[in-house]
Amino acid sequence: MPSWLPLLLGFLTAIGPLSIDMYLPAFPTIEAEFGAPHGSAELTLAAWFLGLAVGQIVQGSLADRLGRRRPLLAGLVVYIIGSIGCALALNIEALAFWRCVAAFGGSASMVLPRAVVRDLADGHAAAKLMSRLMLVMGAAPILAPSIGGLFLAFGSWRPIFWFSAAYAVISATLVWRLLPETLPPERRLRLGPAAMLLRYIAVLRERGFYSHVAMGCAAMFLMFAYVGGSAAVFVGQYGLAPSTFAILFGVNAAGFIVGSQCNPPLLLRFGARRLVRGACWVVLAAALVMAAQAFLGVPHWLGLLAPVFVMMFASALVLPNAAVGALSRHANQAGAASALMGTLQFTVAGCSGVLLSQLADGTARPMAALILAGALALVVAERLRPAPAGRAR
Repeated sequence: MPSWLPLLLGFLTAIGPLSIDMYLPAFPTIEAEFGAPHGSAELTLAAWFLGLAVGQIVQGSLADRLGRRRPLLAGLVVYIIGSIGCALALNIEALAFWRCVAAFGGSASMVLPRAVVRDLADGHAAAKLMSRLMLVMGAAPILAPSIGGLFLAFGSWRPIFWFSAAYAVISATLVWRLLPETLPPERRLRLGPAAMLLRYIAVLRERGFYSHVAMGCAAMFLMFAYVGGSAAVFVGQYGLAPSTFAILFGVNAAGFIVGSQCNPPLLLRFGARRLVRGACWVVLAAALVMAAQAFLGVPHWLGLLAPVFVMMFASALVLPNAAVGALSRHANQAGAASALMGTLQFTVAGCSGVLLSQLADGTARPMAALILAGALALVVAERLRPAPAGRAR
Protein backbone atom coordinates (compact mmCIF):
# COMPACT_ATOMS: atom_id res chain seq x y z
CA MET A 1 0.00 0.00 0.00
CA PRO A 2 1.48 3.40 -0.96
CA SER A 3 2.45 5.56 2.03
CA TRP A 4 0.53 8.49 0.55
CA LEU A 5 -2.76 6.60 0.25
CA PRO A 6 -4.04 7.49 3.78
CA LEU A 7 -3.31 11.15 2.97
CA LEU A 8 -5.40 10.92 -0.19
CA LEU A 9 -8.24 9.11 1.59
CA GLY A 10 -8.16 11.69 4.37
CA PHE A 11 -8.20 14.51 1.82
CA LEU A 12 -11.32 12.99 0.27
CA THR A 13 -13.05 12.32 3.58
CA ALA A 14 -12.40 15.92 4.63
CA ILE A 15 -15.04 17.05 2.13
CA GLY A 16 -17.69 16.20 4.73
CA PRO A 17 -16.39 18.29 7.64
CA LEU A 18 -15.30 21.09 5.29
CA SER A 19 -18.80 21.27 3.84
CA ILE A 20 -20.30 21.58 7.32
CA ASP A 21 -17.78 23.58 9.33
CA MET A 22 -16.87 26.25 6.79
CA TYR A 23 -20.33 27.78 6.72
CA LEU A 24 -21.18 27.48 10.42
CA PRO A 25 -19.94 31.02 11.24
CA ALA A 26 -22.16 32.29 8.41
CA PHE A 27 -25.46 31.09 9.92
CA PRO A 28 -26.45 34.53 11.31
CA THR A 29 -25.35 36.24 8.07
CA ILE A 30 -27.31 33.82 5.87
CA GLU A 31 -30.48 34.30 7.93
CA ALA A 32 -30.07 38.07 7.81
CA GLU A 33 -29.49 38.19 4.04
CA PHE A 34 -32.52 36.04 3.26
CA GLY A 35 -34.70 37.60 5.97
CA ALA A 36 -35.23 34.11 7.39
CA PRO A 37 -36.33 33.48 10.99
CA HIS A 38 -33.84 32.60 13.73
CA GLY A 39 -32.83 28.94 13.58
CA SER A 40 -33.72 28.44 9.91
CA ALA A 41 -30.06 28.06 8.89
CA GLU A 42 -29.96 24.84 10.93
CA LEU A 43 -32.48 23.41 8.45
CA THR A 44 -29.89 23.69 5.68
CA LEU A 45 -27.67 21.52 7.87
CA ALA A 46 -30.51 19.02 8.25
CA ALA A 47 -30.90 19.04 4.43
CA TRP A 48 -27.21 18.18 4.17
CA PHE A 49 -27.66 15.20 6.46
CA LEU A 50 -30.71 14.05 4.48
CA GLY A 51 -28.65 14.06 1.28
CA LEU A 52 -25.90 12.11 3.01
CA ALA A 53 -28.34 9.53 4.34
CA VAL A 54 -29.86 8.82 0.92
CA GLY A 55 -26.61 9.19 -0.99
CA GLN A 56 -24.63 6.74 1.08
CA ILE A 57 -27.06 3.89 0.44
CA VAL A 58 -26.82 4.53 -3.30
CA GLN A 59 -23.05 4.94 -3.26
CA GLY A 60 -22.54 1.76 -1.25
CA SER A 61 -24.52 -0.32 -3.74
CA LEU A 62 -22.66 1.20 -6.68
CA ALA A 63 -19.29 0.70 -4.99
CA ASP A 64 -19.84 -3.04 -4.48
CA ARG A 65 -21.08 -3.39 -8.07
CA LEU A 66 -18.76 -1.08 -10.04
CA GLY A 67 -15.68 -0.76 -7.83
CA ARG A 68 -14.48 2.26 -5.87
CA ARG A 69 -13.11 4.71 -8.45
CA ARG A 70 -16.03 5.31 -10.83
CA PRO A 71 -18.74 5.95 -8.19
CA LEU A 72 -16.34 8.25 -6.35
CA LEU A 73 -15.65 10.33 -9.46
CA ALA A 74 -19.36 10.55 -10.31
CA GLY A 75 -20.20 11.60 -6.75
CA LEU A 76 -17.61 14.37 -6.82
CA VAL A 77 -19.12 15.77 -10.02
CA VAL A 78 -22.56 15.91 -8.38
CA TYR A 79 -21.02 17.58 -5.33
CA ILE A 80 -19.45 20.26 -7.54
CA ILE A 81 -22.82 20.99 -9.16
CA GLY A 82 -24.56 21.18 -5.76
CA SER A 83 -21.89 23.52 -4.35
CA ILE A 84 -22.25 25.88 -7.29
CA GLY A 85 -26.03 25.83 -6.76
CA CYS A 86 -25.48 26.83 -3.11
CA ALA A 87 -23.26 29.73 -4.15
CA LEU A 88 -26.00 31.03 -6.46
CA ALA A 89 -29.01 30.37 -4.15
CA LEU A 90 -31.58 33.18 -3.95
CA ASN A 91 -33.41 32.09 -0.78
CA ILE A 92 -33.06 29.75 2.18
CA GLU A 93 -35.18 27.05 0.51
CA ALA A 94 -32.95 26.99 -2.57
CA LEU A 95 -29.88 26.83 -0.36
CA ALA A 96 -31.32 23.85 1.51
CA PHE A 97 -32.15 22.09 -1.79
CA TRP A 98 -28.68 22.50 -3.24
CA ARG A 99 -27.12 21.49 0.09
CA CYS A 100 -29.05 18.24 -0.21
CA VAL A 101 -27.81 17.73 -3.79
CA ALA A 102 -24.20 18.44 -2.77
CA ALA A 103 -24.50 16.00 0.13
CA PHE A 104 -25.86 13.28 -2.16
CA GLY A 105 -22.73 13.54 -4.28
CA GLY A 106 -20.37 14.21 -1.40
CA SER A 107 -21.52 11.04 0.35
CA ALA A 108 -19.24 9.09 -2.01
CA SER A 109 -16.21 10.73 -0.41
CA MET A 110 -17.35 9.41 2.98
CA VAL A 111 -18.48 5.87 2.08
CA LEU A 112 -15.75 4.85 -0.33
CA PRO A 113 -12.60 5.74 1.67
CA ARG A 114 -13.94 3.54 4.50
CA ALA A 115 -14.57 0.75 2.00
CA VAL A 116 -11.04 1.14 0.62
CA VAL A 117 -9.66 0.82 4.16
CA ARG A 118 -11.67 -2.40 4.63
CA ASP A 119 -10.44 -3.68 1.25
CA LEU A 120 -6.85 -3.30 2.41
CA ALA A 121 -6.83 -4.08 6.15
CA ASP A 122 -8.76 -5.45 9.14
CA GLY A 123 -8.51 -5.49 12.92
CA HIS A 124 -5.78 -3.40 14.54
CA ALA A 125 -4.23 -2.63 11.14
CA ALA A 126 -7.55 -1.19 9.96
CA ALA A 127 -7.94 0.84 13.16
CA LYS A 128 -4.41 2.23 12.70
CA LEU A 129 -5.13 3.12 9.07
CA MET A 130 -8.45 4.70 10.02
CA SER A 131 -6.71 6.78 12.66
CA ARG A 132 -4.14 7.99 10.12
CA LEU A 133 -6.97 8.88 7.80
CA MET A 134 -8.66 10.82 10.61
CA LEU A 135 -5.47 12.79 11.23
CA VAL A 136 -5.82 14.32 7.77
CA MET A 137 -9.60 14.54 8.00
CA GLY A 138 -9.35 16.09 11.45
CA ALA A 139 -7.44 19.09 10.14
CA ALA A 140 -10.57 20.16 8.27
CA PRO A 141 -12.60 21.23 11.34
CA ILE A 142 -9.64 23.33 12.50
CA LEU A 143 -9.12 25.10 9.18
CA ALA A 144 -12.69 25.21 7.86
CA PRO A 145 -14.26 27.76 10.25
CA SER A 146 -11.23 30.01 9.78
CA ILE A 147 -11.65 29.83 6.01
CA GLY A 148 -15.35 30.59 6.37
CA GLY A 149 -14.60 33.43 8.77
CA LEU A 150 -12.06 34.86 6.30
CA PHE A 151 -14.67 34.94 3.54
CA LEU A 152 -17.15 36.57 5.91
CA ALA A 153 -14.59 39.22 6.79
CA PHE A 154 -14.86 40.35 3.17
CA GLY A 155 -18.63 40.55 3.48
CA SER A 156 -20.19 37.46 1.90
CA TRP A 157 -20.83 33.80 2.61
CA ARG A 158 -21.15 32.77 -1.06
CA PRO A 159 -17.41 32.32 -1.75
CA ILE A 160 -17.49 29.53 0.85
CA PHE A 161 -19.35 27.35 -1.63
CA TRP A 162 -17.16 28.36 -4.58
CA PHE A 163 -14.24 27.19 -2.45
CA SER A 164 -16.06 23.88 -1.82
CA ALA A 165 -16.53 23.37 -5.55
CA ALA A 166 -12.84 24.07 -6.21
CA TYR A 167 -11.80 21.62 -3.48
CA ALA A 168 -13.92 18.93 -5.12
CA VAL A 169 -12.35 19.63 -8.52
CA ILE A 170 -8.91 19.03 -6.99
CA SER A 171 -10.21 15.88 -5.27
CA ALA A 172 -11.62 14.48 -8.52
CA THR A 173 -8.31 15.13 -10.27
CA LEU A 174 -6.38 13.29 -7.55
CA VAL A 175 -8.77 10.33 -7.66
CA TRP A 176 -8.53 10.15 -11.44
CA ARG A 177 -4.74 10.27 -11.47
CA LEU A 178 -3.72 8.50 -8.26
CA LEU A 179 -6.35 6.34 -6.54
CA PRO A 180 -5.92 2.63 -7.31
CA GLU A 181 -8.93 0.36 -7.71
CA THR A 182 -9.00 -1.80 -4.55
CA LEU A 183 -11.99 -3.99 -5.46
CA PRO A 184 -11.07 -6.38 -8.30
CA PRO A 185 -13.84 -7.48 -10.71
CA GLU A 186 -14.01 -11.01 -9.29
CA ARG A 187 -15.04 -9.63 -5.87
CA ARG A 188 -17.77 -7.32 -7.13
CA LEU A 189 -21.42 -8.03 -6.35
CA ARG A 190 -23.85 -7.86 -9.24
CA LEU A 191 -27.13 -7.92 -7.38
CA GLY A 192 -30.54 -6.55 -8.26
CA PRO A 193 -32.44 -4.14 -5.99
CA ALA A 194 -34.33 -6.94 -4.18
CA ALA A 195 -31.17 -8.95 -3.52
CA MET A 196 -29.35 -5.82 -2.37
CA LEU A 197 -32.19 -4.99 0.04
CA LEU A 198 -31.97 -8.50 1.50
CA ARG A 199 -28.22 -8.04 1.87
CA TYR A 200 -28.73 -4.77 3.77
CA ILE A 201 -31.23 -6.52 6.06
CA ALA A 202 -28.78 -9.37 6.68
CA VAL A 203 -26.01 -6.90 7.53
CA LEU A 204 -28.28 -4.94 9.85
CA ARG A 205 -29.36 -8.07 11.74
CA GLU A 206 -25.82 -9.03 12.67
CA ARG A 207 -25.35 -8.03 16.30
CA GLY A 208 -21.77 -6.90 15.98
CA PHE A 209 -22.79 -4.55 13.18
CA TYR A 210 -25.86 -2.94 14.70
CA SER A 211 -24.33 -2.55 18.16
CA HIS A 212 -21.25 -0.78 16.82
CA VAL A 213 -23.36 1.33 14.46
CA ALA A 214 -25.59 2.33 17.37
CA MET A 215 -22.49 3.62 19.14
CA GLY A 216 -21.47 5.54 16.04
CA CYS A 217 -24.99 6.98 15.71
CA ALA A 218 -24.97 8.23 19.30
CA ALA A 219 -21.48 9.72 18.96
CA MET A 220 -22.41 11.46 15.70
CA PHE A 221 -25.63 12.81 17.23
CA LEU A 222 -23.89 14.46 20.16
CA MET A 223 -21.00 15.75 18.06
CA PHE A 224 -23.30 17.36 15.51
CA ALA A 225 -25.52 18.75 18.23
CA TYR A 226 -22.39 20.68 19.18
CA VAL A 227 -21.49 21.49 15.56
CA GLY A 228 -24.99 22.73 14.74
CA GLY A 229 -25.54 24.62 17.98
CA SER A 230 -22.11 26.10 18.62
CA ALA A 231 -22.47 29.15 16.36
CA ALA A 232 -25.76 30.17 17.99
CA VAL A 233 -24.23 29.78 21.45
CA PHE A 234 -20.82 31.35 21.02
CA VAL A 235 -21.69 33.97 18.37
CA GLY A 236 -25.31 34.56 19.30
CA GLN A 237 -25.42 34.20 23.09
CA TYR A 238 -21.87 35.22 24.00
CA GLY A 239 -21.32 37.70 21.16
CA LEU A 240 -18.03 36.32 19.85
CA ALA A 241 -16.83 37.55 16.48
CA PRO A 242 -16.86 34.90 13.70
CA SER A 243 -13.05 34.95 13.65
CA THR A 244 -12.89 34.25 17.40
CA PHE A 245 -15.47 31.52 17.05
CA ALA A 246 -13.36 29.94 14.30
CA ILE A 247 -10.36 29.78 16.65
CA LEU A 248 -12.49 28.30 19.43
CA PHE A 249 -13.97 25.73 17.07
CA GLY A 250 -10.48 24.80 15.91
CA VAL A 251 -9.28 24.27 19.49
CA ASN A 252 -12.10 21.82 20.13
CA ALA A 253 -11.50 20.09 16.79
CA ALA A 254 -7.88 19.65 17.88
CA GLY A 255 -9.21 17.50 20.72
CA PHE A 256 -10.65 15.15 18.10
CA ILE A 257 -7.33 14.99 16.25
CA VAL A 258 -5.36 14.28 19.44
CA GLY A 259 -7.83 11.54 20.39
CA SER A 260 -7.66 9.88 16.97
CA GLN A 261 -3.85 9.77 17.12
CA CYS A 262 -3.85 8.40 20.66
CA ASN A 263 -6.17 5.61 19.53
CA PRO A 264 -3.60 3.11 18.11
CA PRO A 265 -1.24 3.06 21.14
CA LEU A 266 -4.17 3.00 23.56
CA LEU A 267 -5.65 0.08 21.61
CA LEU A 268 -2.45 -1.89 22.06
CA ARG A 269 -2.37 -1.18 25.78
CA PHE A 270 -6.01 -1.61 26.77
CA GLY A 271 -7.69 -3.45 23.89
CA ALA A 272 -10.65 -2.20 21.90
CA ARG A 273 -13.32 -3.28 24.36
CA ARG A 274 -11.90 -1.58 27.47
CA LEU A 275 -10.81 1.51 25.56
CA VAL A 276 -14.19 2.13 23.96
CA ARG A 277 -16.09 1.48 27.19
CA GLY A 278 -13.91 3.94 29.10
CA ALA A 279 -14.23 6.54 26.34
CA CYS A 280 -18.04 6.27 26.43
CA TRP A 281 -18.09 7.04 30.15
CA VAL A 282 -15.73 9.98 29.67
CA VAL A 283 -18.10 11.39 27.03
CA LEU A 284 -21.01 11.06 29.46
CA ALA A 285 -19.08 12.80 32.25
CA ALA A 286 -18.20 15.70 29.94
CA ALA A 287 -21.81 15.98 28.78
CA LEU A 288 -23.05 16.11 32.37
CA VAL A 289 -20.64 18.94 33.19
CA MET A 290 -21.72 20.84 30.09
CA ALA A 291 -25.43 20.39 30.84
CA ALA A 292 -24.99 21.50 34.44
CA GLN A 293 -23.25 24.68 33.34
CA ALA A 294 -25.78 25.41 30.60
CA PHE A 295 -28.82 25.03 32.85
CA LEU A 296 -27.29 26.76 35.87
CA GLY A 297 -26.04 29.63 33.70
CA VAL A 298 -22.44 30.03 32.54
CA PRO A 299 -21.20 33.59 33.00
CA HIS A 300 -18.42 33.15 30.45
CA TRP A 301 -18.00 31.04 27.31
CA LEU A 302 -14.70 29.63 28.63
CA GLY A 303 -16.73 27.47 31.02
CA LEU A 304 -17.93 25.36 28.08
CA LEU A 305 -14.52 24.98 26.46
CA ALA A 306 -13.06 22.20 28.67
CA PRO A 307 -16.01 19.76 28.58
CA VAL A 308 -16.37 20.17 24.82
CA PHE A 309 -12.65 19.47 24.32
CA VAL A 310 -12.85 16.34 26.49
CA MET A 311 -15.99 15.19 24.67
CA MET A 312 -14.30 15.57 21.27
CA PHE A 313 -11.17 13.73 22.48
CA ALA A 314 -13.15 10.76 23.81
CA SER A 315 -15.45 10.65 20.76
CA ALA A 316 -12.37 10.23 18.58
CA LEU A 317 -11.62 7.03 20.50
CA VAL A 318 -15.14 5.72 19.90
CA LEU A 319 -15.80 6.47 16.22
CA PRO A 320 -12.89 4.69 14.43
CA ASN A 321 -13.21 1.59 16.62
CA ALA A 322 -16.97 1.52 16.14
CA ALA A 323 -16.46 1.71 12.36
CA VAL A 324 -13.88 -1.09 12.37
CA GLY A 325 -16.09 -3.24 14.60
CA ALA A 326 -19.12 -2.73 12.36
CA LEU A 327 -17.25 -3.62 9.15
CA SER A 328 -15.02 -6.41 10.49
CA ARG A 329 -17.41 -9.25 9.60
CA HIS A 330 -18.39 -7.89 6.18
CA ALA A 331 -15.27 -8.02 4.01
CA ASN A 332 -17.21 -9.17 0.94
CA GLN A 333 -19.74 -6.34 1.17
CA ALA A 334 -17.71 -3.53 2.68
CA GLY A 335 -19.31 -0.95 0.40
CA ALA A 336 -22.87 -1.90 1.40
CA ALA A 337 -22.00 -2.18 5.08
CA SER A 338 -20.13 1.14 5.05
CA ALA A 339 -23.05 2.80 3.25
CA LEU A 340 -25.62 1.43 5.67
CA MET A 341 -23.51 2.52 8.61
CA GLY A 342 -23.08 6.02 7.17
CA THR A 343 -26.75 6.36 6.29
CA LEU A 344 -27.89 5.44 9.79
CA GLN A 345 -25.29 7.66 11.45
CA PHE A 346 -26.03 10.75 9.38
CA THR A 347 -29.79 10.24 9.58
CA VAL A 348 -29.47 10.32 13.35
CA ALA A 349 -27.03 13.25 13.18
CA GLY A 350 -29.48 15.11 10.95
CA CYS A 351 -32.13 14.80 13.63
CA SER A 352 -29.91 16.91 15.88
CA GLY A 353 -30.10 19.78 13.36
CA VAL A 354 -33.89 19.58 13.17
CA LEU A 355 -34.22 19.42 16.95
CA LEU A 356 -31.86 22.36 17.40
CA SER A 357 -33.90 24.49 15.02
CA GLN A 358 -37.08 23.64 16.92
CA LEU A 359 -35.64 24.07 20.43
CA ALA A 360 -33.49 27.16 19.79
CA ASP A 361 -34.00 29.72 22.56
CA GLY A 362 -30.84 31.80 22.31
CA THR A 363 -29.05 29.89 25.09
CA ALA A 364 -26.76 26.87 25.39
CA ARG A 365 -29.51 24.75 26.97
CA PRO A 366 -30.86 23.02 23.79
CA MET A 367 -27.35 22.14 22.60
CA ALA A 368 -26.30 20.82 26.02
CA ALA A 369 -29.50 18.81 26.46
CA LEU A 370 -29.10 17.11 23.08
CA ILE A 371 -25.43 16.36 23.76
CA LEU A 372 -26.39 14.76 27.09
CA ALA A 373 -29.08 12.67 25.39
CA GLY A 374 -26.53 11.45 22.86
CA ALA A 375 -24.02 10.62 25.59
CA LEU A 376 -26.58 8.56 27.50
CA ALA A 377 -27.49 6.69 24.29
CA LEU A 378 -23.78 6.06 23.67
CA VAL A 379 -23.30 4.36 27.03
CA VAL A 380 -26.40 2.21 26.48
CA ALA A 381 -25.31 1.26 22.94
CA GLU A 382 -21.87 0.21 24.19
CA ARG A 383 -23.54 -2.35 26.46
CA LEU A 384 -25.17 -3.96 23.41
CA ARG A 385 -21.85 -5.10 21.95
CA PRO A 386 -21.43 -8.89 21.82
CA ALA A 387 -18.92 -10.33 24.25
CA PRO A 388 -15.57 -11.46 22.79
CA ALA A 389 -15.47 -15.09 21.74
CA GLY A 390 -15.01 -17.42 24.68
CA ARG A 391 -16.05 -14.86 27.29
CA ALA A 392 -19.34 -14.18 28.99
CA ARG A 393 -20.63 -10.65 29.11
